[in-house]
Amino acid sequence: MSPAWRHCSLRLEAYDISNFAGQDTVGSMIVFVEGQPKKSDYRKFKVACAANGQDDYASMREMLTRRVQRYVDGDEKFAPLPNAFMIDGGLGHVHVCKEVLDSFGLSVPCFGMVKDDRHRTRALVAPDGREFGISATPALFALIGRMQEEVHRFAIEYNRKLGGKKVRGSTLDKIPGVGDKRRTDLLKHFGSIENIKQASEQELARILPRNAAQSVYEFFHNE
Repeated sequence: MSPAWRHCSLRLEAYDISNFAGQDTVGSMIVFVEGQPKKSDYRKFKVACAANGQDDYASMREMLTRRVQRYVDGDEKFAPLPNAFMIDGGLGHVHVCKEVLDSFGLSVPCFGMVKDDRHRTRALVAPDGREFGISATPALFALIGRMQEEVHRFAIEYNRKLGGKKVRGSTLDKIPGVGDKRRTDLLKHFGSIENIKQASEQELARILPRNAAQSVYEFFHNE
């Protein structure tokens, strides 16, 4: 790795994709400058192509294309380009990033932030498949781990905001004992209100406390 990485005197952008119960796919872009988050430069994206099915690669391609296009069009909110693009994902996601950059004739390094079996960042992967271990460099290990957590948090936060708007005021809000978190857990697990309605009390109890599961089951079956 270049010595510049150790000093963190760089602008780095990280990207992640998230969806809510298989729907409402969104993308997040966070920015770190000199090793610190620059939240005024964070950006979020609603991913249109996801309407045709959940495809992380297509979603990532759409988000990155839109980000770079805004820069090329002179949008100051998307300037400057980073010193490197950091993608939450493996080699396939990095290939997508490289393809997008190549399509604009841009030569900017890009890396995937690869996790181990315990979901901890273990390495960076380049488009040519080379992996760079980071655990031996504590400062870099901490920085990449922090960026990966932050981009994931930002994506989930936006995702939940959209999902909450969609289901707020829905049937689930009428059920005693079902608040925002339990509503979200139910939708993530079952995928739709119709599936929740068809679930047995035992199936509901795998997601909710027994009394809440009973309330949900009785609400739908007493209607």
